Amino acid sequence: MTEHPRLPGSAPGRGPLSGLLVADFSRVLAGPYATMLLADMGAEVVKVESPAGDDTRSWQPPVREGVSTYYLGVNRNKRSIALDLKDPADAAAAQELARRADIVIENFKTGGLGRFGLDYASVSATNPRVVYASITGFGSGPAGAPLPGYDLIVQAISGLMSLTGDPEGEPFRAGISVFDVMAGMHATIGVLSALNVRHETGRGQHIEVNLLSSALSGLVNHASAVVAGGVVPFRMGNSHPSLFPYEPLPCADGDLIITAGNNGQFRRLVEVLGVPELADDPRFARNEDRTANRDELRPLLVERLSTRSKRDWFDDIIAAGVPCGPINTVDQGVAFAESIGLDPVVTVGEGEAGVPSVRHPITFSETPADYRLPPPALDEHGAELRRWLATEEDA
Repeated sequence: MTEHPRLPGSAPGRGPLSGLLVADFSRVLAGPYATMLLADMGAEVVKVESPAGDDTRSWQPPVREGVSTYYLGVNRNKRSIALDLKDPADAAAAQELARRADIVIENFKTGGLGRFGLDYASVSATNPRVVYASITGFGSGPAGAPLPGYDLIVQAISGLMSLTGDPEGEPFRAGISVFDVMAGMHATIGVLSALNVRHETGRGQHIEVNLLSSALSGLVNHASAVVAGGVVPFRMGNSHPSLFPYEPLPCADGDLIITAGNNGQFRRLVEVLGVPELADDPRFARNEDRTANRDELRPLLVERLSTRSKRDWFDDIIAAGVPCGPINTVDQGVAFAESIGLDPVVTVGEGEAGVPSVRHPITFSETPADYRLPPPALDEHGAELRRWLATEEDA
């Protein structure tokens, strides 16, 4: 890893990426999510913001003590420095940060950082070991680069919205910016892969991730249906094109998701429901039969499920080894994770400055994720970082 004076005020990290320095020139979601994951795993992340700050600082409500919870959700474990890249002194500080960094992550418009000497070619000329990740909406090619990279637009263009919603209704977006998050994860995977190569070669490389490619990869079976099968999938509401039952089914007091993904699970399900003969009915014996005859099978299952509450059926169906679950609100989802021992909420920072946050999703047996710094105020660490960047590397 790059040798540089330790960041001011930092302590040795305990995560698997401890000792790595990340220069974070990204904003909003995909890039900040990637850098937060790296920071949780021990990397030192310096978040470079414009004097106006990351856009998500003003994306509210909701807020916690006046701060956007959107911003809080993807910016823990980072230090903030506000730099006006049009100012020569600030641009020089940004260039020095990139020169010292092990990793640079940015999501500017293609070529946008070039005029500040912060594009991959400029940074790698003085820092050949840098792993430099660029996140765009539609790639860096001449046709894709000018297109605006918003998650909602990618949900529309990729085809996801054509798959989401009631079959007789309008297309819907997913409830989260799913492709921003996915692209952030792909960027993280790319960075870690390039670091492994650097261990062997001593050289970094340029990684490019775009939301549309992440979307097409994330459409998995639906994209495969098109490219391998020549079949265009369509909206089916909460139903699955290749499995049944694999959807919400009504009980006496509401819906329960039931997913019998193979013949054994289906047999156990109908035994619990008290209609074991359905497992041997030739219309329903195999998954392809159940899928083809779902309109005949669904009312037979609903007839039994409607006799009891969803909680009663949940307990019995789970006990039989068949996957199922209630449709929760987000707070109920957090509570359920707590009830099964996943400890989903952590406090980032100490005392009154501590901020509740969602636990890093990966568990390491030897080098656990760290929650050392609450999301920073704009330019909270600017003065000390400027002093640090002005020091000689061998100081």
